[in-house]
Amino acid sequence: MPIGRAASACVPDIVLRRYRADDLDALYNICLKTGDAGHDATALYGDPKILGHVYAGPYGVLEPESCFVLEDGEGVGGYIIGARDTYAFEKRMEREWWPDLRARYLEPPDKSAPDRHIAHLIHHPERTPRFINEPYPAHLHIDLLPRFQGKGWGKRMIDRWLDTMRERNVRGAHLGVGMRNARAVWFYLKYGFKEIAREGGTLILAITLSSETTE
Repeated sequence: MPIGRAASACVPDIVLRRYRADDLDALYNICLKTGDAGHDATALYGDPKILGHVYAGPYGVLEPESCFVLEDGEGVGGYIIGARDTYAFEKRMEREWWPDLRARYLEPPDKSAPDRHIAHLIHHPERTPRFINEPYPAHLHIDLLPRFQGKGWGKRMIDRWLDTMRERNVRGAHLGVGMRNARAVWFYLKYGFKEIAREGGTLILAITLSSETTE
């Protein structure tokens, strides 16, 4: 979906396209650069890959058909990733994703530091409860580097992703967003997501995609 062809030749097109296998490193980078409530988390983690192991990498590897990226002349700077069936995706991660990571990252004695907290999640991943999975089986994550923020790309990316879920007859989708990230909370609520739960400092928001969804 290129735009800007009528603009100056020195301004590169921005393209929202399907994920490719060679975009995996970009997923990890964007995840880290937006991992502190939407801000750069590089200084928080000794291991620059560990955050992406939980929140980005498995989507590109296990469900690339549900991933899209935003690219310009500087490269990939945004993504929308997720799974059409959260329950099935979590089971697949248990079989195919976590075992290797658990061998590489020992279970920490505590969660006192960011790296240790994420390592704990590798050994004890969060499970989505049934009351969310049944009416809203899909889930998504969206992250944009600053050069794409505030320009309407977030809405266009969600439009594209949700249309893809509708084509696959998915009846609803959910996401989690930290309450510290006020800008993101405002964006999702304005888009049409509604709050269905709170877990610690995280809001669980959901949206109906089919009239078959029940409350």
